[in-house]
Amino acid sequence: MKRIVLTGGPGAGKTVISCRLAADHPDRFVCVPEAATQVYAQLQTRWDKLSLAGRFDAQRRIYHLQIAQEQRLAQDYPNHILLLDRGTIDGAAYWPDGPDEYWRDLGTNLDQELTRYDAVIWMETAAALGHHFYDGDNSNTCRFEDAGAAIESGKLLSRLWHRHPKLTHLPAYPSINDKIAAVHAQVTGLFSKQGSQNS
Repeated sequence: MKRIVLTGGPGAGKTVISCRLAADHPDRFVCVPEAATQVYAQLQTRWDKLSLAGRFDAQRRIYHLQIAQEQRLAQDYPNHILLLDRGTIDGAAYWPDGPDEYWRDLGTNLDQELTRYDAVIWMETAAALGHHFYDGDNSNTCRFEDAGAAIESGKLLSRLWHRHPKLTHLPAYPSINDKIAAVHAQVTGLFSKQGSQNS
């Protein structure tokens, strides 16, 4: 286990959880920050405010930054597990022409991208618990989805990742601390299974 993706729709807790686990266990985990947030911050905009050409350009930037970050942190921390705030496949959900054209444009394919990651934890957005659990763009200036769109985005990401052999689904939790504990337990379980297979 070297690369574990945390994915899910907006409001799923990806950033909070990946950062918290890395901070609580610095000897074990390194957080790979979300590439999209960095790209949109650099562009000083967000996806829904871009032109069509701008959306294509932004997704290309996000993909290449994601790859670069993964490679750099894997080299810098060879004995750590990378906890990724999204993976390369997430970008397919935001490609204007759909996932198939996303792979074609970037010169890759779904199977190739799936093999980049050892495990994937898909997390349900807090929006599924009701709109009062979802704060929209208040916690992330790059977020543009309302609660309904956040739920649909999560479903699309679940479909995109569904062929990964080590994909786990976690439901929404009213408490972020409970969700952090659930993800930590899931990650720990992955290592336990790996250890038993290797013995």
